[in-house]
Amino acid sequence: MFTKYRLFALAMAMALVTVLAVAACAPAEPQTIEVTRVVTEQAAPVEVEVTRVVTEQEQVEVTRVVTEEVVKEVEKVVEVEVMAPEGPKETIIFGDLNWSSALLQNRIAQYIVEKGYGYPTDVKFGATLPLFQGLKNGDTDVTMEIWLPNQNEAWNEAREEGAVLSVGQSLGKDWQSAFVIPAYLQEQYPDLDSVEDLKDPQYKELFQTAETGDKARLVSCIIGWACETVNAAQVAGYGLSDHVEIINPGDGAALNADLYGAYEREEPWLGYQWGTNDPALILDLVRLEEPAYSDACWNSDKACGYQDATILIAVNPNLPGEAPDVVEMLRNWDFNIDIYKEVARWQGQNPDADVKATALWWLNNNADVWGGWVTNEAAEGIQAALSTGEEADGWPTE
Repeated sequence: MFTKYRLFALAMAMALVTVLAVAACAPAEPQTIEVTRVVTEQAAPVEVEVTRVVTEQEQVEVTRVVTEEVVKEVEKVVEVEVMAPEGPKETIIFGDLNWSSALLQNRIAQYIVEKGYGYPTDVKFGATLPLFQGLKNGDTDVTMEIWLPNQNEAWNEAREEGAVLSVGQSLGKDWQSAFVIPAYLQEQYPDLDSVEDLKDPQYKELFQTAETGDKARLVSCIIGWACETVNAAQVAGYGLSDHVEIINPGDGAALNADLYGAYEREEPWLGYQWGTNDPALILDLVRLEEPAYSDACWNSDKACGYQDATILIAVNPNLPGEAPDVVEMLRNWDFNIDIYKEVARWQGQNPDADVKATALWWLNNNADVWGGWVTNEAAEGIQAALSTGEEADGWPTE
């Protein structure tokens, strides 16, 4: 019995030392740190495992004391004042996802982080799946657009592992569909209003090309995006495999160019779009009817429409300890769909403006919006940089 109590006392002392160590390197704001499991047992050496440290809205598993036979479990919550690390600021790396809204949000965020908070920035360009793995591994620090439910499986698994953190929403909620046609086409063919209609020979023939033979051409999701797999499952689930030929573009620009070209010529076009993509914001498109989303359908053959997407901002769990002020800014981020619609319209009127020019235009004309995300000191730095026409050092060569 004496040994049991001595082990318990040792375990609690080691837990306290761990909490004090965490306090020395976490962000400079009060944090609630939970010692989730302190378990003592007889007749075995005590092991202490520090699992991970996250920020204010996440539970923090700090200490686990393990021996051979479980005797009791103790839970304790302590509040400590934690300070940001001193010294040079580390470079914050953004995952540069290969579509327009994500690229623009990255350029705006990079500018704010550099000019307002003094952190160097950089980007790693790529598609959804490899960049998500990079976020988990710490190769990148921030992803401005995590699309759920497309990434549900990978996201939930990474959250359970403690490999990623959500710090808020980006753009908000949005519609998706793999089956969109131009409005002018439906005016010509008013009965073409459902995915089931694509089995009709006359409509299937409408979208046939030399490359697709006797099947309708369906321009689907980008190679490497999560929806590439989802859309293929939908085509099979709807029984359309014998009626449509899936074409997967190499990137978002190729997908958009394909649609813009057909639209300008008023040609038939069938394919994948989503609510925040530039053509969906600018062109008059019609979504073909699909069976309503349900969990049962989505978890089986996916023979139903997409659930409206929730778009999150995610960071690597190390970032709150390295840049708590940046994480707080991202928690305040509110670049919503209505804001992005204005950007898309401006880009349509200024086709020569690249994403960097667009970011500068938006920052110069929307201080009342981004000013609500940042501190007063950061706002002054950003305004000073804008007034002299500075670009962000970490912006890539487009």
